Amino acid sequence: MRRIAGWIPRGFGAFLVLLAAWELAVWAFAIRDYMLPAPSAIAQELVRRWPRIWDGARITGLEIVLGYAIAISVSVPLALGIAFSRWMERNVYPLIVAFQVVPKIALAPIFVIWLGIGMVSKLTMVFLLCFFPMLVNNVAGFRGTNPEVMDFARSTGAGAWRLFRMIRLPSALPSVFTGLKIGAVNAVTGAVVAEFVSADRGLGYLLQEYNGNMQTGGVFAAVAVLSAVGLAVYYSIEFLERISIPWHVSQRGTGRESASDR
Repeated sequence: MRRIAGWIPRGFGAFLVLLAAWELAVWAFAIRDYMLPAPSAIAQELVRRWPRIWDGARITGLEIVLGYAIAISVSVPLALGIAFSRWMERNVYPLIVAFQVVPKIALAPIFVIWLGIGMVSKLTMVFLLCFFPMLVNNVAGFRGTNPEVMDFARSTGAGAWRLFRMIRLPSALPSVFTGLKIGAVNAVTGAVVAEFVSADRGLGYLLQEYNGNMQTGGVFAAVAVLSAVGLAVYYSIEFLERISIPWHVSQRGTGRESASDR
């Protein structure tokens, strides 16, 4: 039982208390549904509107996952190049930083003009919002290897590939996973912003439609599903982090049994 409890997201109990307090406050203060619906009313709206919300969740979820995956596939190799190549550090990295200063959300309408209203413009927005946090954390991780450890490993005759596999990569993984988790959060924002600008399907489109029609329950229902999609991506990365670097300080005490629980 303790093992199962160890995998329950932290703060879940507090979340349930918050929902109960929310329900009670709406009932006690007689708050109108169009202002703030109760969690029970939101659940009813979710059931009633489920076919459209599910269709929107599939589309938005696909945009999130694909854009996020593209950001990972680009940021990791590029971070390796920047971390180990002085030329890329001096010439490529400053250009990337300069581009990141431009607010990507403001560029969303331009992406629609250039790339159309289809999937490509949505993936571009998700990619751009995920890419830079991943890149910065990846570069920091690959650069952060202790030089004394590297010197000692070289003195034992270890080659470049063995040094990378046994020392550089394990020491970089904590920073890499930090960037992945930040990117997971940004991916949801990128998909919704892109759908706000131009879309005829997706959760972002439904949010605009329900809000325009003053269907507050539908708005909260769509937000709940959108949050669930984002949490699924985030905790998937956290699960991979737990099994990849169980030795790291960030994982100490996570899912661990005490002597009295054995």
